[in-house]
This record gives sequence, structure tokens and C-alpha cells, in this order.
Amino acid sequence: MSNTVIIKSLNEIHEMKEHYHVFLSEKVPPGGVFSAKTTNCSITAYKSGKVLFQGAGSEAEASKWGGSPQAPIKASAKTQAKHGNLPANFENLSVLGSDEVGTGDFFGPITVVAAYVRKEDIPLLKELGVKDSKSLNDEKICEIAKQIKEVIPYSLLSLHNEKYNQLQRSGMSQGKIKALLHNQALKHVLNKIAPQKPDAILIDQFAQEGVYYNYLKGEPFIVRENVYFSTKAEGIHLAVAAASILARYAFIQHFEKLSEKAGFTIPKGAGPQVDVAAARLIKAKGKEVLPQFVKLHFANTEKAFKLLK
Repeated sequence: MSNTVIIKSLNEIHEMKEHYHVFLSEKVPPGGVFSAKTTNCSITAYKSGKVLFQGAGSEAEASKWGGSPQAPIKASAKTQAKHGNLPANFENLSVLGSDEVGTGDFFGPITVVAAYVRKEDIPLLKELGVKDSKSLNDEKICEIAKQIKEVIPYSLLSLHNEKYNQLQRSGMSQGKIKALLHNQALKHVLNKIAPQKPDAILIDQFAQEGVYYNYLKGEPFIVRENVYFSTKAEGIHLAVAAASILARYAFIQHFEKLSEKAGFTIPKGAGPQVDVAAARLIKAKGKEVLPQFVKLHFANTEKAFKLLK
């Protein structure tokens, strides 16, 4: 889908709203002034002054209104210095990014998402509030995720604890499990967007590059072309930020289901509060249900049993 973004004053945006009054949509995104859909173009105007045109006729429709096209944002000197191995202007490229949640949580699954963000979609994602998910509360995560999952190609993989515990008992490390999930999610998205290819692939780094590929030895297909690794990758490109938001959204939903199954609210993390919750779960449901809920090799398992004593 072709996208064009122009900058207009709020007065001009209200004039545009009047112009498109017969095409107005009832659905207006957060921060939006209006949404409209013509025969060959969708128009969304935001309070920030940005007006997004999407569709085959986006460029022609935007040209009717003049205005300044949004200038691409250059990568900051700080970002380039810290991540010098990345291509120039990386944050404005079309990137496939991957991230995971749940690896440090006693309850809940490991969830990995790979998401593809084309450079044309970056302005829209910014308007929808996509940024580092750690700065967003659960309510905002859910709100943004519901919108972006309709916009960008992605793959979501959740490894539930029964399977995780089996793999862990067989001798597979958590690092290897994560590498396998990332590789699979990236492969799924590459297949979805083929023959199109991303300018780059960015993985939120949880292992050194050599270690990561060592984990994948023996896999029939390993994603290697134009792959980059970086810590805090959510702040480098919106593809990883979007992947993180979608992963957290799925994770939140899983916790709601676990809480319903347990009969009380299951806490996140691996602190003392989860020890209490696990002890309560064992008392209510029996220790045989634990593998469905928790990562058994965490120290929290032993702590929960001590609390029961």
C-alpha cells in the first residue's frame, strides 16, 4: 500500500474534514481528528498536524492539498555511534524486527514476534504511538496492538510452559529455545512478504551473534541475510518496537487466561509475589497443575513449596 504524509495546520485539517464529509468514517484512531475513505484512498488526519494518505491514489490525493511532505528523520549521531555496524539512516529503512517477552517470568509462556515495517508505514506507526513497549502500560499496549496488527505483516509464536518444561528437561537451554523461535518467526514473515525483501533484519540481542547461530546448527533454514543484532533494539527501529508491543499484547492475553484458569489474578515477573501465587495455586489445584502454569526450573518453584510448609 502506498503512503503519503503531509503537514497541515489544524484549521486546514478542519477544512479537509469538511471537504471529505461524505466519506467520513466513524472510526477515528487515538490522536486523530478525522478518518475518511474515498474510492482509491484512505485519509487520516491527526492533531499533531500530520495527514496520512494511504492507497493507490494517495500521492495524487495528497497533491491536491499541497503542504510539506514529512521529511525523513535522520538517525541521531548518538544512535550511529552506539550501533556503528548498522547501515546509515537505519531507522528509516524497511526492516523486519523480532523481540520476545516472558523469558524472565515464572508464570506464562515465552512469546516471540517478528514484524515487518516498511519505511512508508513508519509515519503511521509513530502516529499510533508505537515506541519502546517498556514505557507503555498494559492498557496502552492493548490499544496500540489492536491497530497495528491490521497494518503490518507479523508472526507470533507462543511456547506454553508444558512444552517449555519438556524442552528444558531434555537439556535445551533457554537461549537455544529463544533462537529457534526467533528464526522461525522471521522465516514466517519472510514467506508472507515474498518476493519483497526487507532492507535489513534486526533482532533484539539476547546472545552474541556467533552463539545465536550456533544454537541454530542443524536447522533446515537459517535466516542470515542482512541480519543485525543489537541490545535495546526497540529504540533503534519501530519494527522491533512493534514486535515487542504485539508480543506483550499476546502475553497479557495469556495471563488473563491463566488467571481465569487459576481462579485468581496471576502476577508477572519472578519476585516474591509469584512465590505466594504459586503456593496458592498448589494448595487450590494440586502440584500436578504447575507444569501448565510455570517454568519449573526457576527457583520460585522451590520457594513456593517452602511457603506451603
